[in-house]
Amino acid sequence: MATTTRKRYLLIGNGASGTYAAETIRKTDTEGEITLLTNEPYPLYNRVALPPFLRDEAKREKVFLRTPEQHAQKGIKLLVNTPIVSVNTRERVATSADGQVFPYDRLLVATGGRPNPLPAPGATPEVHGIYNFQYWDDATAIRDRMDTAKHAVVVGGSYIAYELAEAFRHHGLAVTWLIRGPRFLRRVLDEDGGALVDDIGRLAGVDIQYGGEVAEVHCRDGQVCGVTDTKGNHIACDVIGVGLGVKMNVDFLKDTPITVRNGVVTNEYLETNVPDVFAAGDVAEFFDVSIGLHNQMGTWNNSVSHGRIAGANMLGERKFYNDVPMYSTGLFDSRIRVMGLTPENVPDLESWEHLDAPSRNYQRLFFKDGRLVGGCLIGDIKMQTRIIQMIQARQVTPESERGKLLAA
Repeated sequence: MATTTRKRYLLIGNGASGTYAAETIRKTDTEGEITLLTNEPYPLYNRVALPPFLRDEAKREKVFLRTPEQHAQKGIKLLVNTPIVSVNTRERVATSADGQVFPYDRLLVATGGRPNPLPAPGATPEVHGIYNFQYWDDATAIRDRMDTAKHAVVVGGSYIAYELAEAFRHHGLAVTWLIRGPRFLRRVLDEDGGALVDDIGRLAGVDIQYGGEVAEVHCRDGQVCGVTDTKGNHIACDVIGVGLGVKMNVDFLKDTPITVRNGVVTNEYLETNVPDVFAAGDVAEFFDVSIGLHNQMGTWNNSVSHGRIAGANMLGERKFYNDVPMYSTGLFDSRIRVMGLTPENVPDLESWEHLDAPSRNYQRLFFKDGRLVGGCLIGDIKMQTRIIQMIQARQVTPESERGKLLAA
């Protein structure tokens, strides 16, 4: 009886990591079976383009990056609406919610995370007008709602919360932004940085309120009509945007020997502790050689790089990830860029900061064991290249030189 030597590659998650890994594999292995699974109904789309889509600055065709036909032409089998519920690493099979069984020789976990819902009485699925913001369906629903909404409440101190506040203001809605902590990105920014973001937001017309969260959601005829916050204030609104972080999609790995902490733990080659099982993108808690620690980064560029590296290593190569992760977005009429490691990942970093309030420029640098490992810039971002080069150089910067870096 003839045996086949064709390898079976199974990739769970068709975001940037899964899709780019599949395409990388196909370029070298023209015969292998490549199966790409997603629990959504769509092929790859650009999540970075969703905020511009909300602001009418990107059309649908600019958001979607692949079609099912393009995958078919490459010999990549895309299965949509196919969530995986379990993996058996001994038998090398994954099972979907509808009972399909997918055998594999190489497995990639690229499942990302799902947004946390608003944990308040009255915030039920039956109430219309409450939105997370991660998926294409979220974006289209929010965009439709903004055509008739007048007042939005945004909840959370995250990038997503900020992007929702910006989109609502862009469409002329009154916006009340509730941040439980003392400032936006409270672990990344110090008080000066938080105050600058506050000034930028208020100049854009956003009412930012700190130290409170939603205690109850009120609705009328199945539609949101307001919230009461934990300070007892009632805020009338007809739309709520929620940016309260994400939970990694790792539940289906619970009965496996794969090491999972906040995400799926890998080495610098994106290999897990189980042979022939890899992880990439937001869900990967990877060993980051640029800082010498495990790291986790939910950015598009990181996911693309991870996908290409994971694909190469699933083919048997030995490539490691050595980019400096970076998140960049507009900030109303300014911008913010966060690079490398921050206290969001490792709490005990030393930091040096500088604020130029009149020009609305802010710099904060993060050091570990004397080495520059991360940075945050608001406004003028020309220091970005130098920061990235210094992180990659892994050289100790004496304290006497750190102030000069900020003043440069």
